[in-house]
Amino acid sequence: MDRSKKPPLAARNFRSAEQDLLHAEPTPRYRGAESSFRLAFADADFLLRDELRPVRMQLELLKPELVQREQGVESTIVIFGSARIPSPDDARQGLAAARLGGDPAAIARAQSLLAMSPYYDEARRFAGLVSERSRALTAPIYVVTGGGPGIMEAGNRGAFEVGAKSIGLNIVLPHEQQPNPYITPELCFQFHYFALRKMHFLMRSIALVCFPGGFGTLDELFETLTLIQTGKSRQRPILLFGRDFWQKLLNFDLLVETGMISAADLALFTYVETAEQAWQVLSDHYGFDAARAGDAREHR
Repeated sequence: MDRSKKPPLAARNFRSAEQDLLHAEPTPRYRGAESSFRLAFADADFLLRDELRPVRMQLELLKPELVQREQGVESTIVIFGSARIPSPDDARQGLAAARLGGDPAAIARAQSLLAMSPYYDEARRFAGLVSERSRALTAPIYVVTGGGPGIMEAGNRGAFEVGAKSIGLNIVLPHEQQPNPYITPELCFQFHYFALRKMHFLMRSIALVCFPGGFGTLDELFETLTLIQTGKSRQRPILLFGRDFWQKLLNFDLLVETGMISAADLALFTYVETAEQAWQVLSDHYGFDAARAGDAREHR
């Protein structure tokens, strides 16, 4: 060691975990699977024990939080919706294949998917609109989805196509779910716990945009509504794309009539039909367009 070189004041006082891991190679006697010699944080068998569930939950809270902080992600807009809604092109191909097969039930399903496919394009356009128009803001807004196919893919794709980053919060499921190819790799996460995943959806969100979907979409929508209604979470815009779909699916008026919710609770969400209309609701709520105009004047 060259003692003429003085260490910086901010030098580490202790060796890092990474440094110790590099020097922790055991002797042959203690390399077996039965050995307890491995460092605890590098021992997968130990970390996967049932008793370590609290530690694993903490890791799922911390990893996405730290990475998003390092990537400068401050504000997000969450796009929820069905994994089963295809793009119009895929829907048309699916219908053509079903007609060749001649199965009436398959043809009917394919026709239904084609009828729903415009929502894919609207989610794609909305994500692109948010990503483009928020670039001029002091802190850009990032689109976040569940990372899978369907409406989730459309959201990440819309951001990708305008050169913006976007986030995908994938979940391990019994049936295989691959992340869609449009998520920014450094912002593509995978979760074991639904609860931690849903928490991350909302931690940075300034709005929830909900397209038609099934049980998962309804779960995410109603958890958000409950958190805002009960005051556990700050109020933020909740936009429901497709009034006709949502009003056929959910009779909110019945909940008011029977006293299950108050009439004021109907103001917790807004129906929208197009990407432009959704952006206008958000802009009116937060003053986005005024902020963009002000930033443009400052840079003249």
